[in-house]
Parts: sequence; C-alpha cells; structure tokens
Amino acid sequence: MSGTATDPRSPGSGPDAVDCVLDRCTRETGAYAGALYVLSPDGQVLQLAVLSGISRRIASPWARVPLQAASPVSDAVRQGALVWIGSQEELARRYPQLALVLPHPFAMVAAPISTGARTWGGLVLHWSSAHPDALSPQERALITDACRRLGPMLRRAADSGRVLAGPEPRILSPARKRAAGPAEAQAAADFAERLPSGCCALDPDGRITFLTTAAAELLGAGIPDLLGARPWEALAWLDNPVAEDRYRAAVLSRRPTSFTARRPPDQWLSFHLYPDASGISVRIVPTSSADAVLPPRLLHPAPAAEPGRATALYHLMHLAATLTEAVGVQDVVDRVADQVLPAFGAQALALMAAEEGRLRIIGFHGYSAALMDRFDAVPLTSDTPAVHVLTTGVPSFFGTFGDLRTAYPPAVLQDDMAAWAFLPLITSGRPVGSLVLAYDRPRAFPAEERAVLTSTAGLIAQALDRARLYDATQQLSHDLQAGLLPRTLPRVPGLDVAARYLPAGYGMDVGGDFYDLIRLDETTVAATIGDVQGHNVQAATLMGQVRTAVHASAGAPPGEVLARTNRLLTDLDAGLFTSCLYADLDLVGHSACLATAGHPPPVLRRPDGRTEILKLPPGLLLGIDPAADYPTMDVPLPPGAVLVLYTDGLVEAPGTDIEDAITALAGRLAHERNQSMDALADTLITHAQHTAPRSDDVALLLISPHVVGLQLSPARRVGPPRPPRTPGPS
Repeated sequence: MSGTATDPRSPGSGPDAVDCVLDRCTRETGAYAGALYVLSPDGQVLQLAVLSGISRRIASPWARVPLQAASPVSDAVRQGALVWIGSQEELARRYPQLALVLPHPFAMVAAPISTGARTWGGLVLHWSSAHPDALSPQERALITDACRRLGPMLRRAADSGRVLAGPEPRILSPARKRAAGPAEAQAAADFAERLPSGCCALDPDGRITFLTTAAAELLGAGIPDLLGARPWEALAWLDNPVAEDRYRAAVLSRRPTSFTARRPPDQWLSFHLYPDASGISVRIVPTSSADAVLPPRLLHPAPAAEPGRATALYHLMHLAATLTEAVGVQDVVDRVADQVLPAFGAQALALMAAEEGRLRIIGFHGYSAALMDRFDAVPLTSDTPAVHVLTTGVPSFFGTFGDLRTAYPPAVLQDDMAAWAFLPLITSGRPVGSLVLAYDRPRAFPAEERAVLTSTAGLIAQALDRARLYDATQQLSHDLQAGLLPRTLPRVPGLDVAARYLPAGYGMDVGGDFYDLIRLDETTVAATIGDVQGHNVQAATLMGQVRTAVHASAGAPPGEVLARTNRLLTDLDAGLFTSCLYADLDLVGHSACLATAGHPPPVLRRPDGRTEILKLPPGLLLGIDPAADYPTMDVPLPPGAVLVLYTDGLVEAPGTDIEDAITALAGRLAHERNQSMDALADTLITHAQHTAPRSDDVALLLISPHVVGLQLSPARRVGPPRPPRTPGPS
C-alpha cells in the first residue's frame, strides 16, 4: 500500500515503522534481502507487503502465497515456528517446486509474526550461500526480536482498518556504502572509460543503468538503445536462458558468477557479474571461445551459452507441466523417462515403491525386464542404496562404481553402468519410493545438478503418489463394476439378445452405466438400461443399488418399477441422479410396455427395415422427487424387429446435437440389416469409437424376438404377479 502515511494516533504502527524494523533486521543479521508478508483478513493468503534487496520482478511469483501452500513462509505461519533452509539441497528436498524455479545457492529463514494466539504474517530473510549451515544464536535473537516488534504493529494496523499490503509491495531502497556527487560521478565514468574491455551496471531489476563506450561497441548497440533496458531483451543474441539465469543466480546467491555468449557471427564474449545490494557490475571481455578460462575470483562460473543447460531446463519445466496431467503409474513412468533421461543425460531409470515391507519396481526404462526381476521386492531391511535413500530421505550420488563399492562393499556391477543417482521420492514428509538414474560414463554430479535432481524427484514423488491412488481407485471401481454388471444374460427361447459395455475415454474409464435382462416367466422378459451420474466408486456403487432395486421390482408394471426405484434413491440421498429405461416384453403378444426416467429414447427397427425413435412419455430422473410419476407406452414388437436400448455415451459427441446423433443412430440401424445381434452390436460400438472421442461410458442392449414354439409349462416367476396391462399411454 505504497503512499499510506503513518497514523499519528498510533505511533510506531504505520508503514514507515514497519519498514524500519524490516530494514534494521536485514542489516543486523547480514541478510541481503528481506520480505514481510501480511495475512489476509480471511486468513487464507499471505500477501507480500514489503520487499528489500530483490527486485519486484523476481519476487512476483510469490507475491501471494496461499496459506495451505507448501512454502517456507506459509509453513512457518501455519505451524507457528521458524523454518530454516540452509542449503540448496535442503530446499530441493523440502520444497521441490520452489527449488526447481530457483536453482541457485542461497540460505533463508521464514518466521511467524504473532501476538498471543493470533498470527498476523511472516518474515523472510535471505543470505548468500556462504552463510553457515545453521543460524547463529545472535541471528535467531535478532529475528525473534523483529517479529516481536512487528506483531503489535500488524495487529494495530488490522484493528484500525489500515491495509499494510497493497496491490504491489513497497520496495525499500538499497543501502549504499557511499553517495557520490556530480563531479565524482563524472570522474567514475571517466575511470570506467579508461579501463580495457567494457563494463556496465545493472540495477536490481536487471536494467542497464550505466555502460562504457567499449561495452556498447562489444555488444553491437548504441548507448541510448541499451540504457534502461535488460540486456537479454535489448539484444536478440542474448535472449537465451543462460543470460537471465546468471543474472538471477548473482542476485539470489550474492556471489560472483559468469557466462559466455556468442555475438553473431563469431565474436565470443565473456560476462563477469559482481553483485551487491544496489545491483550488479558486469565486466565484458572478448574471448576466443566458449571454453575460455575464467578468473579465479568467480566462485560460481556458469557453463557456456550452449544447448545443454537450456535443454535441461526445458525438459524439467515440461516435466513439471506434464506430470500434472499424468493419471496412472505407467503414465508417470513414461513421462519421467521422456523428460528426465534426456535432461540429465542418463541412459536408464527405475521407479520403486514401498509395498508391504519390500521395495517393488513399478516402472523402468533402459533396463531389461530380467535385470529388474532380480532387484524387485527387495526387503526394506536390506543394505542397498535404493532402500537407504527411501528410509533416510537423503539422496546418494555415486560418480563411479568405485564410489558405490566404497559405500556398499557387497555391491556387484550388474547393469553395465558407470554412475548412479539414488533419489528418495518423498511427499508431505512421507516416503513413497525411490528413483534410480544410471549413466554409462562416470559423472561428477556438481552441487547444482544434485539440487535439481533432488527437486525433480520431489515432483515425481507427488505425481507418483497421485497416480498410485488413481490406479487403486480405478481398480476398486472396475472390480465393483464387474461384480455388479451381469456376467451373462439369460437365454430366453424366442429372443435374440446382445449386450456391450465400453468404458469411457482416457482418464474417465469408470462409470455408472448398467443394463440387465430379467426372465419373468416363459413368455415375459424385462429389460432395463440406465446411467448413474458420475465416473467414480460412488457412481459404480449406486449403479449396483439401482440395478438391484429394479431387479427386485421386476414383474410390476414398468411405471411402478421406476417409481419404487426412485423412492429408494431419494431415501438414500446419494446426491447423484440416474436415468433409467425399463421395458416389459410380451413374447406371446409380440409387444412391449416401456417407461423412462429421463433416459435417451430407444430405437425400434421394424421387420421391414424402417426405424423409429420411440418418443416415450417423459419421466423425471430417479433420485429427485419421491412422488414422481412414470407413465408407460405400449409398442408392437413383432418377430424380426430389433429394439435398441443404449446410454448417452453411444450418441453424445462434442459439437454434435444429441437429437441429430440419435437420428443418425436410427439411420445406421436401418442400413445394417441381415446381421446377427452380436455383429450388429459390434458395428454400432465400433462406429461410436471411430466417430469422435468419447467422454462417457457406453452401454448397449439389443433385443430381437423371433418365432419359436414356446413351451408354456409352469416356470418360476420373479417378482409379484403382473396386473393386467393398460393399452396405450397411461
């Protein structure tokens, strides 16, 4: 809320006082950056209110942090405890998404700001990677004191209705070691112009604030064109991931770094970056190639501007995006193999999950099945690197087989590889498995690569956890569905029947479609088909209840069967609606009595080949109104006719009107004559599969009476006695 003045009635509670506390804490702890987050009034979001030492542009992805998100500041505020991240690898283990976006070495702390039992926000501080692995007692005391002072300030601001966090955070000006007058500034410019090669200055936001004539000539642009611009935006040949990545690395790590780039056609330039709170000084030196030796002062040199790092970042960011779409375990394995292997130059991988005290291999790539069988189902008590990283949560890297043999003397080389990375798959603090990457040549595994690999494993762990849950749910749903649908249909003399069930397309292959054929006596048969809303275990379970209810009421008039089933569903209050069609077939009278509860209309093909869409009297979906009425309609069903009952998945397709699709179904039925019921069912299903992607299940039931000598001997009847039928709509 830039521009808000301090309230004189409550001294020490306005923005200026808050800024002063943050600035003092940052300076006294030696942190290079600080941030103050304020909890929103609804308690759901932490909003960045004040920022120092880092540009708004770099911090913008974290300007609003949901309280339930996995991040240091949200965890600190939620848990009411300080969160310390002392290294890049620790950040990768605990917050893989954050580490993947910020693969640069730094240390940070997040602390809650509260008064009593009420939390108001959080304080975040950043140090360079040179910071010791732990906070010192003095630093901890300074952070605690700052939070103690900030708490009442944020409370008073909230009580008085003042908003300390506006649409954009307040940016505190960097503290400079000294200020130069006009004459001294000109002398500094003259000094820089006399230096060999070129130099320029970037502000914390990456914009050029000063450059020498030699620098402009080396960059191939005029000084007016470059001042105020970011180099990688002003110069097309610098528009690659390396240049901006090194700028971010310098800002976030506060350590010197460098990179080389080729200015077309063949001029190689070496850029040396020296950061502090006010910005970055850049030295530009011509060099003979991308492999030029860098000055020894550069503690974190970057590789040349070649495809290697850019390609790896592309693959990993693509992996992060595609893993959000992975549904099953095999899908995760395929996507990981597609992205991780080329990103890190690995030749093989194996994904393992802990199951019943053993480490099971659930997917692999680049290894043979025979080799994987040897390593499958290793007990979690065994002394192997894959088990060790799972139980400890600490990744292991072995650049040579000698390194692996030193750590695990019993190890035997079986995969003909030369280097390995064993990574724990941990999500929400719970180990779910291990990932092994294997390389055909020895590998150094520098610290930055280890951190990126570790954070990548965290992303894979989350996707794998979701995928295993998805697979388990799908299997349960399929088992329910398979157990609740009829395994076979009864053989009824005088009736040809065919049924098909087709699961929906990718990612939605469990539903509530059902069908049934019920033999009431030797001359009467009931047929039903329906569709429970949804694609999950609940839909499959409710489908079984609906089918059972229909089966129990079979033999009553069709309208009464649907009314009874409807009352049962409304009593269950499942929250899912069901369409259903029920038909009572008289094989002697060659007729059918039908009732519908919001189901697609059946199609009838007469013996002469003409087809008709049966417009049944409408009935409300089951499960809405317990008093709903379901009128019936009688239709002739002579020998040779075909009655087609189906669910909407057979005819629905994106961009197609449902009535036009049903008309097209009737046309196909008229065209496909002289086929058996099984062949006709296959034809209709195949056509549905090939016309458009399906997002719903398909159930299909074909019924065709034919003339046979019916035996009218006594037979067991299912359901109560059938009352006389009223002809026509009732």
